[in-house]
This record gives sequence, C-alpha cells and structure tokens, in this order.
Amino acid sequence: MARATFLLPAAERFGGQRLSAAAAVALGRADRAAATEVGRREQLRRHFSLPAGTWPIAALSRQADAGDAGTDAWLRADPVYMRPDINGVRLMAHGATMAMAQADSDALLPALKPLFGDAGFALDAPEPSRWYLRLSRETKIPVFADPGDALGDDVFEHADLGPEGRRWRALQSETQVLLHNHPWNAARVAQGKPPVNSLWFWGGGSLPVAQSQQAAPHTIAFASDPTVHALAASTSAALALPPAYPSASTDALFDLVATRDLAVLDGRWLQPALDALRRGDIDRLQLDCEDGRIFDFRRNQRWRFWRKPLQRLSE
Repeated sequence: MARATFLLPAAERFGGQRLSAAAAVALGRADRAAATEVGRREQLRRHFSLPAGTWPIAALSRQADAGDAGTDAWLRADPVYMRPDINGVRLMAHGATMAMAQADSDALLPALKPLFGDAGFALDAPEPSRWYLRLSRETKIPVFADPGDALGDDVFEHADLGPEGRRWRALQSETQVLLHNHPWNAARVAQGKPPVNSLWFWGGGSLPVAQSQQAAPHTIAFASDPTVHALAASTSAALALPPAYPSASTDALFDLVATRDLAVLDGRWLQPALDALRRGDIDRLQLDCEDGRIFDFRRNQRWRFWRKPLQRLSE
C-alpha cells in the first residue's frame, strides 16, 4: 500500500494563515487523532523504529558519515555558538547555520583533542558540522537535549543537573575556555560567521543491533534534516527534499517541519498529494504535526459531506 507522510511543525507555527477552500474541505473530512507524546523527537520516533527508551542519533549518523560505528558508544559533540545575556546563556546557532568548513575542523580540533583524550574519549569530525566522541560501550551517558529543541533557549534549562551530567558540564566549560581564546574564532567573526565557542553534547548511544534487520516504515525519506537522514539511512533511501510533492506512487516520508508558509504547504505539497490520492497513486496521506495532531486522508472520505471544513491546522 503506497502512502505519503508529511512531517509538519506544530500547527500553531502557522498562526492565523488559512488553507485554500479545497484543502479545508479535505482536512475537515480527514480522520483526526492526537499523539500522547509531542515534540520533534517523539514525532520522529513515530516513523522510525528504535529500541524503546533510546535515541542513538550519534551512532546512526556516525555510521552514515563514516561507516565505523561498530559496537562502541558515540556522542555528538557539535560546534555551536552560545551568547550570554542578562538572563543566562542562550544557544544561538548550530548545524548548517554555523557555516562550518573543513578548515574550521582542521584549526579547532587539535586544540580540543588533548582535553577529551585525557578524559578517555576520542574526538574527531568526519563532517565539519558533525563532531563525534567515541566512548566505551559501558560509559554512562546522560540524556542530553537535541540542539534543535534548545535553540534560542537558556542552555541551563536543558542541562542535566544530576551526578552523571556534572562530568560533562565540566568538560563543556573547559572546552569553552579553549575556544574563547582560540584565534581562529576571530577570523570567523571577521568573515561574518558565528564563533565556535562551545560544543553541544547529544544523541548518545550505540548502534542498534537489529537496526538493519527492521522493516523500513517508509521506502524513501525526503528531508533536509541530517537527523532524518541518519535515522533513514540503514533501512530506506534518504534523499534531499524536492521543491514540491513529486508524482510518484511510492511509500514516502517528507520532512516539512521547516515550512512556515501555509500557502506553500497547501499549493506545493498538500493539494498535489490529495490529487495523487484521488487518482489512486497513493492509498493514504498522513499529516503528522510536532504538537501531536495527526490527520489521515483516504479516498472514501470524499462522501463525508456533513463534515465542516477546517480553515486552519490548529482548529
């Protein structure tokens, strides 16, 4: 059964924007549900199979980046920019917004490797924006927040304040001192780039043993988010997100969480997918919002004339 799944931001992110008349009618006739768990991490868990209670993004992305995750434990230690303000320290940039290049890794890693080496961890960066710590499988790793969930927030709101987190807070503080004094950051600022003044630890764990043997929930995952690519890489094809819904009768997931313009979502994605559903190219269309709202569309819903149109996803 071919189906299309759209991962969307929380419905409130679209504010007061309204759907087209045709889309509003279809949305009103769709089946609706509410997931008990909300947020980006839980949204992705609904569509990618992982062992219960785990979030081993570091191991999965390491395998995708370098193919050497093996049986070790891994932790992402990604370069980020934090900015102090009157209320604390805020995470201002990570990932693609850091505009990292190989020259940045070559300049900064030599200053940091001895610090982590003394702690028993190997630090390296097969990709400039994705840095890794190799840990022994027995290492107790705190539950760290994903950087996307902490962006713009006071970092202390997302810190693990327990005994396991103390070691990592100390390592992060020492890292910040080394990076603050590094001359390479002055060159980055002069080029209009954010300084690399800290590392963000997250996604710890080992590669799931049975990951490659699990049935793929989707044949293809289209996304710009490297986390989605890491989750999809071992069980299905992971491709770049196209500019609009493609005419294809295959089981595919489309990560549209970065979309904020409802007219773009409606015209380029929702209406073409609804057309594909009417033609029978796909049997099901699902919208999964970060806030837990889920809409399921099927062809036989066209007879639900009594259902009121929904002008907004948040209604």
